[in-house]
Amino acid sequence: MNFLIAFTVVMVFMTVGEWVAAATRAFIPSVFITAVLFVIGFWTVLPKNVVATASFGSGFITICIALLLVHLGTLMNLRELLAQWKAVCIALLGVCGTLLLTLTLGTLIFNWKTVVAAVPPLTGGLVSALLMSSGLKAQGLTTLVALPVAMFVIHSVVGYPLTSVLLKQESHRLLKQFRANGSKLDPSIPKMRRGAEEKGDNRPKMMKLPTPYQTSAFIMARVALVGLLAMGFGTLTHNVINSNVVCLIFGVIAHQIGFLEDNALNKAGVFNWLMYGLLAYVFGQLSATTPAVLASIVLQIAVLIVLGVLGMFLASRVLAKPFGMSWQMAFSCSLTALFGFPADYILTSEVASAVATTEDEEEYLTQQMMPKMLVGGFATVSVASVIIATIFLKLL
Repeated sequence: MNFLIAFTVVMVFMTVGEWVAAATRAFIPSVFITAVLFVIGFWTVLPKNVVATASFGSGFITICIALLLVHLGTLMNLRELLAQWKAVCIALLGVCGTLLLTLTLGTLIFNWKTVVAAVPPLTGGLVSALLMSSGLKAQGLTTLVALPVAMFVIHSVVGYPLTSVLLKQESHRLLKQFRANGSKLDPSIPKMRRGAEEKGDNRPKMMKLPTPYQTSAFIMARVALVGLLAMGFGTLTHNVINSNVVCLIFGVIAHQIGFLEDNALNKAGVFNWLMYGLLAYVFGQLSATTPAVLASIVLQIAVLIVLGVLGMFLASRVLAKPFGMSWQMAFSCSLTALFGFPADYILTSEVASAVATTEDEEEYLTQQMMPKMLVGGFATVSVASVIIATIFLKLL
């Protein structure tokens, strides 16, 4: 009974977030509302382990991440992935802007250790926050242990609505171009929008089995196998390339050679289930911050977030034109450092759906923005923030 109650609560919070996003046409993102609901719940009546009780524990989430990233690879091709090097550069240089302002102006306002403890999770996600918390605890800096986790919690909540506004501005700009050019999609590019169904797939198939054998389980087994190979590759190479990035690349390759079909997990009917599970786990981390802890460090967090976001904005504004992007798109790529996957996927999908008036327009917006947002998020959250956390632990 408790398991079902916990699951119901999680799904109700997700539903409210989606309804608000739909009612406001993505002006207020679903992830923002759901995050606020979880915070209020954890501070009042919700048990801290409600997400794990709802079946979304760490083991399930490890599977979710691998399967979802491989799936996202089936929405791209190698040419598109390689073409996103500009988004990677913009995102990483935006992080450099954050480091520049926080380590200069930030250290004039707060002491060095406070800034060093807070900056890595500001430039990334949960992994960097946990690395910093563990490092601070090991060095006996117990007064700062809560700072990285609190920063992780709050900066993502700031990033959701800001990125949504920017993506909506970018969407209106892109739609003017699309409509002026005759509103025609490139038929050779796989459909990327949520729930899209392919009308045809002319790529060579490696697994030519009769239709009765092309089951959901068979699709999931192949996606899992690709994810397993990607994780194994990461282990063998000592994660020189982050395993999340490897999963995406292996998904693209498996899709290109015909081992995986377009939009694999949607065709298997499990994409939304896995996405909700991963989101629930991310929101479950909000349980680590209490009102008392937050009150004691809210000033440091607020000031450093302002400096960090300002650094991203300045870097993005200066570099957007040389990299051939609008400043809104460049800034959005940099802001992926505040939340990463899966929020970057959800935000882009919601905005494309809200702004577009036809399925083709939604598809065009998704094709133009989604690869940049995903790759930017991987560059910042999955790679840069972990490196920064490792370095900053030595600076304490």
